[in-house]
Amino acid sequence: MSNDDGQAGLGIAQVLEEHAGETHIIVLQDFPDPDAISSAVAHQLISAAHDIRCDIVYSGKISHQQNMALVKLLGIEMLRYDPSLDFKKYSGSIFVDNQGTTAEEIVRELERVGAPPLLVVDHHELQQRLNPLASDIRRNLGATATIYAEYLERGLVRMDKARRDHVMVATALTHGILTDTVGLIRACPEDFHAAEYLSRFRDADLLEQIMNQARSKQTMEVIHRALGNRVTVESFSVAGIGYLRAEDRDAIPQAAEFLVTEENVHTAIVYGIVAGTGREEALVGSMRTLKLTLDPDDFIKEVLGKDASGGFYGGGKMSAGGFQIPMGFLSGGESEEFRKQKWAVFDEQIKQRVFAKIGVRSQQTPSNRQS
Repeated sequence: MSNDDGQAGLGIAQVLEEHAGETHIIVLQDFPDPDAISSAVAHQLISAAHDIRCDIVYSGKISHQQNMALVKLLGIEMLRYDPSLDFKKYSGSIFVDNQGTTAEEIVRELERVGAPPLLVVDHHELQQRLNPLASDIRRNLGATATIYAEYLERGLVRMDKARRDHVMVATALTHGILTDTVGLIRACPEDFHAAEYLSRFRDADLLEQIMNQARSKQTMEVIHRALGNRVTVESFSVAGIGYLRAEDRDAIPQAAEFLVTEENVHTAIVYGIVAGTGREEALVGSMRTLKLTLDPDDFIKEVLGKDASGGFYGGGKMSAGGFQIPMGFLSGGESEEFRKQKWAVFDEQIKQRVFAKIGVRSQQTPSNRQS
C-alpha cells in the first residue's frame, strides 16, 4: 500500500485479517467534516467484511448544515464521546482523516484502557501523536475519502449498486471528496478517478439533497460579523468574531471561505471564542488560502506554536487549516466586562502574531477596520 510518510505499513487488508472478530473504535476529529464521516462509514463497511464490528466516535458537535444532512439522510450512526462510554470493549482503534491531535480527549481515554492504535488513514501533514501498527498517509491527495474509494475499487468490498449500504457509502464518499476539494477545483488526478469510480454506485438525488442545504440564520450572522470586523493587509483578511455557541462552530470555516472570495484577498483567517459542553472555552479559528505557495500547516504552526505538552495548537493541508487554543483557567466568567477584556486580549494577540508572520510590524498593525 502507498503511504508517503516513510513508514512501512502492513496494509489495511492485512491489519484487518489479523484482527478479525474484534470490536474496534473509529476515532474522528472533535468536529468531524464530510471527509471524516464518509471515510469512517467506508472503514466500517470494509471491517464488516472481516467480521470486525466498529463504532464511530467523535467529540464536539456536528453543526454544519451539510454534515447534519449527510448523517440524517444516509442513516449514519455515530457515538458522541461521553466519559461513561465503555472503552474497554475495544481491542484497537482506527483513526481516519486525523492522527489523534484533534481528538485528544478520546486518545487519552484509549491510552488509559490500553486500546492500541492499529491504523491511521489520512491526507493531512504528518503528526507524531500516535504510533499505529500501520498507516496510509497521503498528503498529495485532496481527501481521505479518495483513499477509501481506492480500497473499494481494489476489491476490499465488492461493491453492488443493488445494496443500499453500498450506495450510501459511495454517496457519502463522493460528498467527502467534493467538499474537501472545493467541488473538485483543487482535486488531483486520484481524486477525479475516485469520484468517477464512485459515480457508478452513488445516489445522485441524495447527494444533491445533502449539498443543497441552505446556510442557517446563525451562520449568516457569523459571516456578517466577519465581514464587519475584518482587517485586510497584504492580501490577508483577518477577522475576529467574538463569542459564539458550540452549535455555531462550523460557521467559522464557512466565514473564512466567504472572506477569501473578496477581490485582492488570497488568504482569510477567521476566529472566535467557542463555548464547550461545560464552562470550558476555546479560541477556535479557520484559515483558507488561494495562494499556492502558502502552506497552511506551516503557517499555523509557526504563528501559534505548541502547547505545554508539545502538541501544536493547529495545522492544515493544502489551501485550508484550523486551530484550537483551550482557554483553561480563563474560561467562563459571568461579568460582561471580563468577557470583553478577555476577547480584546486574545483578538489582539492573534492579529499581532499573524501580522508579524507576514511582515507587518506590531506598531503598524492595522486597527479593526478594512485597510
